[in-house]
Amino acid sequence: MSFVGFVLWCILLILCWPLAIIMLIMLPLVWLILLPFRILGFTLELIFKFISTVLLFPFRMLKTV
Repeated sequence: MSFVGFVLWCILLILCWPLAIIMLIMLPLVWLILLPFRILGFTLELIFKFISTVLLFPFRMLKTV
C-alpha cells in the first residue's frame, strides 16, 4: 500500500469509519480473489513474449549479419 493510499484511507477513516474498517478487512480478500488472474496474466505475457521472440529470431539474426 502506497503512502497516497494510506493517506486516502486515513481521510476515509475520519469521514466514515465503518466503511474504512470494512475496506481494511476486504482488501486482503479481494487480493486473494484477484491473485489467480494476476498469475494468469503474467503467464500469458510470458507466453506471448516467448512466441514473439521465436518468430522474430530469424529477422534478428539477419539484422546482425
